[in-house]
Amino acid sequence: MKVQVDSERCQGHTLCAMRAPGTFDLSEVDGHSIVISEEVPADQEADVREAVRSCPEQAISLT
Repeated sequence: MKVQVDSERCQGHTLCAMRAPGTFDLSEVDGHSIVISEEVPADQEADVREAVRSCPEQAISLT
């Protein structure tokens, strides 16, 4: 599974980084979410799916 954040939609609510800190970090430039690694390890899939559901801007996508 791969994860991406749409930087145009992200508003920096930080919910994804709180739900899946091993996958998401926050940019020091603008506070928006950045993906640490596009490839999601199997043991982090549930946390990443929760991050996708919790994003108010629906800026996170999985493939």
